[in-house]
Amino acid sequence: MQILTNEIVFPPVEMADEDGLVAIGGDLSVERLLLAYKNGIFPWYNEDEPIQWWSLDPRCVLFPAKLKVSKSMKQVLQNGRFRFTMNKSFEHVVISCKTVTRKDELGTWINNDIVDAYTNMHKLGYAISGETWMDGKLVGGLYGVKIGKVFFGESMFSTQSNASKFAFINLIQKLQLHGLELIDCQMKTDHLMSLGAEMIDRKSFVNFLRNWI
Repeated sequence: MQILTNEIVFPPVEMADEDGLVAIGGDLSVERLLLAYKNGIFPWYNEDEPIQWWSLDPRCVLFPAKLKVSKSMKQVLQNGRFRFTMNKSFEHVVISCKTVTRKDELGTWINNDIVDAYTNMHKLGYAISGETWMDGKLVGGLYGVKIGKVFFGESMFSTQSNASKFAFINLIQKLQLHGLELIDCQMKTDHLMSLGAEMIDRKSFVNFLRNWI
């Protein structure tokens, strides 16, 4: 594990500790975030801690061709209850991910610096969002970073049953039209595994990034 300076570099991910921690410190500049993602590294830390950079082994990923849509979810996609948009309310999605409780998480790790950093990424075209609307209100969504043929999912939220799945499936299907090959889910959750996510080793993950970014 390395302490970062102002220089925008990261150590090789093979130097991560057994938990996947690669480095501590640095900043959340667009340049550093882009370098991190291209190398299979992402930031994850609590508000009262220094920035921590992770590269997990194994890694939770989803290949678009293996996306699972259940029979009941197909009905949700078709019944007209929800409406999907992309990049229409990015900051609202990030803030909702910060404030809405999810059963798979003990609490939120998204702080104001994270909101600002990914909003900057969005303004430059790197960070994207998918939104689920019901009766004119935002009820679900997700955001992440798209580089090359890889989408690095960061967080999702839902205030209505199936709203985050609706946004996730729609976003992936939209991105597939533009050559999407891999979704980085970072950490395993039951929610993601039900959609077809799987665990792969870090070396394979990094090789996929080299091919598709």
